[in-house]
Formats: sequence, C-alpha cells, structure tokens
Amino acid sequence: MEQANERIIYWAFLIHGQWRLYVAATPDGLCYVGSPGKPYKEMSESVSRRYPRHEWEQSDDRVQPYMLQLKQYMDGDRREFTIPFDSGGTPFQSAVWEALRHIPYGRTCSYSDIAEQIGKPSSVRAVGTAIGANPILITVPCHRVIGKNGTLTGYRGGLEMKTELLRLERESLLADRSVQYV
Repeated sequence: MEQANERIIYWAFLIHGQWRLYVAATPDGLCYVGSPGKPYKEMSESVSRRYPRHEWEQSDDRVQPYMLQLKQYMDGDRREFTIPFDSGGTPFQSAVWEALRHIPYGRTCSYSDIAEQIGKPSSVRAVGTAIGANPILITVPCHRVIGKNGTLTGYRGGLEMKTELLRLERESLLADRSVQYV
C-alpha cells in the first residue's frame, strides 16, 4: 500500500522498431520516458530526484497503456496523448511543460515563444532549464522547441532523437496530404 510520502514506480522497457527506451509510471500517470539506448540508471536517477521515497516494480501490464500510445505515435498513428501524466515538477516547470503540450504536432516554436505563452517573456533561460528537466520525452513534446534562429538546440534524448521525432511528425503530415480522395 502506498504511503503519503512514498510512491510505487512501475517501469518497463519499450522495444518498438528502432526505439528502445525505459518508461515509468506512478499510479497517477506517466512519470518518465527515457532516451533511446540509455541505461536503467538514467531512469532511476531521474525518478529518484522527483520521488525520493519510492518502490520500484517492473510491470509491463501497468505501463502498457503508456507504451501503447507511445508505439502509436512512433508508427505515425497518434498525434496527441490522452494518458494521465505525473511529472512532479515545480509550478514553473509544470507551466512550461503544459505549454509544450499545446505545440501542434509537426510544428516547432522557440524558447521565447514558450516564455511569452506562460506570461514570463524575460524568463527564456529559465524556460530552457525547465524544458531540459522534462522527464516525459515525446509525450510532453520538448523536441518541438528550437532556437529562435531555427536551429536545433539541446535535447535530453540527444539531437539525433530530436531530429528523428521531428522527421517522423513531418513525414506523417506529408503522408496525410498525399492521400487522395475519390
């Protein structure tokens, strides 16, 4: 039974096509999506910072709803996530992460755009720090944030992952446009 200051963290290793990454959830929602090829330690350290008192339980069943939506996204069949999140951030981080969830699929925006959106236009660096702390890659789409000059900028999953996610979204949108209706 979960105590007030203790959480159960359910985790699984997602393997889908080229994607191999750790995924974790609390009873309240998705709390972690890892970077491809990164070890279990990356997940355990990230989650432990946010939830210092917790128990780990490997459970494909408990994490299955989250992995299903991630797989659908990876296949180009999902553009929005309807799963619950349990990101455990500060109020500022939570505001930034919520703004990220409103960036349309296949689109990008800048750090200053996010700062404006949350009503803190002079907090561009703090926005960048909050984005870098996003524990739920892909589903909270920080990969859609680029430099003001249009260049790809840092990403916890690496620039290769960021490039691949943006390519996946772009190709999915292009495929939709090429469907001809008779």
